[in-house]
Amino acid sequence: MTTANTPRSAVNRSRLGTLSLLAWTGDPAQGHDTPYLLTYSLGDGSDGPAAGEEEALAMIAELGLTVGDEMHDHTHDGSHPIQLLVEGGQAVVNMPYLKAQCPAPSEWLAAADRRGHVHFMIASRPWPEGTPGVPVSDEAFQSFLGDETTLTSSAHVLLPVSRLRR
Repeated sequence: MTTANTPRSAVNRSRLGTLSLLAWTGDPAQGHDTPYLLTYSLGDGSDGPAAGEEEALAMIAELGLTVGDEMHDHTHDGSHPIQLLVEGGQAVVNMPYLKAQCPAPSEWLAAADRRGHVHFMIASRPWPEGTPGVPVSDEAFQSFLGDETTLTSSAHVLLPVSRLRR
């Protein structure tokens, strides 16, 4: 008899909580048209936001990434566990713990097409105010994403844009 060895994950999914996905660009009028994609926990895991942050850090480590100011460039690495598909006005991310799509603004789609890659961030810090389908004010968005703690506790990855073959 043979048995399959299933690798055990260090991440407890129930503690991680709901993962969400958000696409935006910088201000093109200021010469900043980078397409960004963010995944974050709502902090609604079984043991609260602090435990969710621990699990997000474990997920980041399990993906072979680090938090801080290091940019992990996976634009030439087809074997990375994070895949991005841009199709039909949607950004679709497929990675362990997250298979999600989100509508992408037209300026994001144009920037992603022009550059051929996006700046993907995995926030370890929960953002309960970023509930999918609920509008977020510019102030709340800037407060979370402009916060130094959010930026330095996130993993930063350049991901290539993939499209369906026609």
